[in-house]
Amino acid sequence: MGCVGTWTGHGMVEDEFLEKLGLQKGVRKVVNHEERGRVLRAMDGCSFKAAAGGSLSNTLVALARLGMGSNGEPGLNVAMSGSVGSDPLGGFYRAKLRRANVSFLSMPVKDGTTGTVVVLTTQDAQRAMLSYQGMSSIINFDSSLSDLISKSRILVVEGYLWEFPQTIDAIAQACEAAHKNGVLVAITASDVSCVTRHQRKFWDIIVEHADIVFANSNEARALCGFSSSKSPALAAKHISYYSPLISVTDGARGSYIAVKGEVMYIPPSPCVPVDTCGAGDAYAAGILYGILRGSSNLKGMGNLAARVAAVVVGQQGTRLKEEDATELAKIFSHSLFTNNQITDMCTDIQSDQISSI
Repeated sequence: MGCVGTWTGHGMVEDEFLEKLGLQKGVRKVVNHEERGRVLRAMDGCSFKAAAGGSLSNTLVALARLGMGSNGEPGLNVAMSGSVGSDPLGGFYRAKLRRANVSFLSMPVKDGTTGTVVVLTTQDAQRAMLSYQGMSSIINFDSSLSDLISKSRILVVEGYLWEFPQTIDAIAQACEAAHKNGVLVAITASDVSCVTRHQRKFWDIIVEHADIVFANSNEARALCGFSSSKSPALAAKHISYYSPLISVTDGARGSYIAVKGEVMYIPPSPCVPVDTCGAGDAYAAGILYGILRGSSNLKGMGNLAARVAAVVVGQQGTRLKEEDATELAKIFSHSLFTNNQITDMCTDIQSDQISSI
C-alpha cells in the first residue's frame, strides 16, 4: 500500500547552493507550490534528473526487480495504491512504475496536482529534500483497496502518511483489513522529523498492527525518545518488544535486526558512496524479498539488504537497476536458505504471525 504518489527531481548541487536557499543536509522540508517553484528556478543549469520517486516506490521497484523470477522462481506481484493528479506529472509517474513492473492501482484525481519531491545531493553524498504534497495527501479506504489487501501477503505503509491527518483512519482500516486476512503489515518510519511530530500515532500503529518496522538510527531513537548518545542497537531492541521484526539501519556503520529483545548486527557492504538517497528504501526491499521468498535466515536477509543498499549508494539515483537486481537475487538465492547463520531469533520469525506470508 503505497499511499504517496510523488514525482521526484534529483539534482547535484554544491554546499553553497543549500546555504543560499537556507536548506540543511539530511533534512526533509515540506514546501508550498511557490517555494517549490523558487527552488526549481534556482536549479536552472544544474545537473538534474526526473523520476517517479518517493520512498515507498523506491522500495517497491527494487522489490519487483529482485523478484522477477530469474532463478526459476515465480515472479513477485507488486502493486501500489496512492494519489496522483491528472496532470502530465501524474501520467509520467504511473507510466514509469508500470515499466518497472509495479502496478499503480489508483485512478488519477481529476484536476489534481501531483506531489513532488526535489532531492538536492551534495558532493559528500548527503542530501536535502523538499516535499510538495499535491494530491499525495489524499488516500481513501474503500472496497477495492480492501479486496486488494485481502489477496496480498505483505501490506507496506509509508510513514510519511502520518503528516496528513485525513489519512490516519484509512491507515488503521487498511491495517485491520490486513490482519483479518492473515496479511503482514510493514511500517516505514520514513523521516525523523515526521516521527518526532507524530510519535504517539506511530506507536499506536506499531503496537496494534505492525509485524515489521523499518527505521534508520535517528528515526528509531526518535520513536523511543532516546538521545543521540544511545545506540541504534538499543533502540532496535526496545521497539522489538512491541513488534515482531525490527530493522534499523545506521548508514556506513551497518544495521541491526531485532526480534523480541534479541539483536543481530549486520555489517555494511563495502561501496564507494555516490548518493545516499534511497539507501534505506533499498535495504527494506532486501528484507521484504527474503520474507516473501520464505527465508527465515535473518543474517542472510540482512546481508542481502545491506548489499542492495550499497549498490544504490554507489550509483547516481535512488532506483535499483534491473541488471543489478537480477545479479543480487542470483548471488543470494542460496545464502537466504542456508542454516549455518541462523540464531535462536529465527524461531520467532517462524511463528504463526510471520509464517502467514
